[in-house]
Amino acid sequence: MGTVKSENVPGLLSLPLAAGPASGMRGSWCPSFPPLWGRATGERVILGLSIFVMLLSVLLIFLVLMHKGKGGGLSDMFGGGVTSSLGGSSVVERNLDRMTVAVAIVWILAIVVLGLLLNRGAM
Repeated sequence: MGTVKSENVPGLLSLPLAAGPASGMRGSWCPSFPPLWGRATGERVILGLSIFVMLLSVLLIFLVLMHKGKGGGLSDMFGGGVTSSLGGSSVVERNLDRMTVAVAIVWILAIVVLGLLLNRGAM
């Protein structure tokens, strides 16, 4: 370790003793270490979550359209009608139902988190 020169003592004493995550104090007293949760980070999280919700929305629409309705739906276009004559469509429909429910739950959770972030004033 080095020694402190006497001409540097007043400048060193004017610095805060501790600021950062360990001390519980917030702020950026050191320009090389900006705060971790700043405005730009919150905006990036909201942007990323918004893009994720849009992708989930498109996927959810696609999964709902794949379901077999009264008239057969789009699932007949992708082989649902062929497998129904063979008796294997019940497994395909159940897996499609499970995937749709899972994507819908993730979509709802993402919407709630996005709403909380926007309501909290992160943007």
